[in-house]
Amino acid sequence: PTVAYAWYTVILLTIVYVFSFIDRYILALLVEPIKAEMELSDTQIGLLLGPAFAIFYTTMGIPIGWLADRGRRTWIIGVGLSIWSLATAASGLARNFSGLFLARIMVGVGEATLSPCALPMIADSFPPEKRGRPIAFYSAALSIGAGIAFLAGASVIIWSKTVTAINLPVLGDVAPWQFAFIAVGLA
Repeated sequence: PTVAYAWYTVILLTIVYVFSFIDRYILALLVEPIKAEMELSDTQIGLLLGPAFAIFYTTMGIPIGWLADRGRRTWIIGVGLSIWSLATAASGLARNFSGLFLARIMVGVGEATLSPCALPMIADSFPPEKRGRPIAFYSAALSIGAGIAFLAGASVIIWSKTVTAINLPVLGDVAPWQFAFIAVGLA
């Protein structure tokens, strides 16, 4: 591709990567209201923050990497993005530990599609001697996404102290932490 299109690809992939980190970190910031409403134990919270996401994120990377070498990477990313976005929104609709655990698994499965596809797409778009900068730019999404997630989470925590419920069409009343998951997932 042209240099402009190659950088367009990197910027787009980086934006998607930022959103993946927001979806990944938002749970950690909303632990207290979730724990209180669902009456979860510390062990259950630990399982949601760790294994529910991490085991599936890491193990799914291997078959998805294999698929990325043989399939259309843009489609794989699109499917993964859809899965993790819907799963993040579904986290806000969960009514118990099991529902939230399943949603977190699906966030991990969906997010596992991104880097195995994005890094080869970047590598294919630049000559070997020019790959360092675009890969570094893409990798910067880790810090940017975490920072945005912390800012968004802090805003929701502050805002949730002024609002007890939000009335959404079709869904009815939802708690501020639920609205945060729905809004982030649908974004």
